[in-house]
Amino acid sequence: MVTTGKYRLWRKNRLEPAIIFISLLAGYLIGSISFARIGIRFSGVNKDISELLIPVENAKEDARVEIYGANAASMILGAKWGIAIGIMDMLKAAVPITFFRYILYPSEPYYLIVSIGVLLGHNWPLYYGFKGGRGFSVIFGGLVVIDWLAAVILPIIGILFGLFIAGNMMIGYVGWLLFMPLWLWTRTIDLTYLLYSVIILILFFISTRPEITTMNRYRNEGKLDNYMIGLYESSPRWRGMKRMQDKMNQLGKKRHIIGLFVAVGIILVFLNLNPSVI
Repeated sequence: MVTTGKYRLWRKNRLEPAIIFISLLAGYLIGSISFARIGIRFSGVNKDISELLIPVENAKEDARVEIYGANAASMILGAKWGIAIGIMDMLKAAVPITFFRYILYPSEPYYLIVSIGVLLGHNWPLYYGFKGGRGFSVIFGGLVVIDWLAAVILPIIGILFGLFIAGNMMIGYVGWLLFMPLWLWTRTIDLTYLLYSVIILILFFISTRPEITTMNRYRNEGKLDNYMIGLYESSPRWRGMKRMQDKMNQLGKKRHIIGLFVAVGIILVFLNLNPSVI
């Protein structure tokens, strides 16, 4: 084991391959449960999640929604159902991660492998032809167990960064994910957590490839703005993001001044993090 003072750069004990496999498989099978599809089925709505379309003006056909999670379900069922399904997705990750961390293997990071397995199952579910969501709620549910302080602070940092520094609410929406590797590394000085967060980030962005492909197609056709309008109007979550973006745009040059203070604040937060074994 390599250490710096009381902090470790890598975990001391070697993980057992059999337990790694079991952890990954258990997480994957649990993650493959699609509460978005279950919620739609039990709501009585006579519509399948795969039938969702995003209206695009001046296009031959509307854009098909290809990522099936809580946000997609909210397009059909509304905000309350979307929130409920998002909470179920968070619990889908938090419960098995808690079980592995505090009951089965409290001294080893198998729970991180479970978290990766849940995300894999959610995004590429075994029971639904490997067509799932992005895993936004799943990652957050896991983060609550892994480091609750990150779950409180990172979303705030992400939104402020997106609104006042990047000037894009889309970046604000995923900003907490972008800061997660730096946060977990700064908090632990442990390469295990850094590797975990990088894998989670890679899996998340791989899962968004269908959306990125669709956006690139409409950009090439000169219809990206129309697509984004349709996207923002498609669900309560996106409409809320659009309102925040509009308010930010109204600030004009004041946004850059606020952005400077936000940048300083973010830097101070990371500089004042005390490394510890979380």
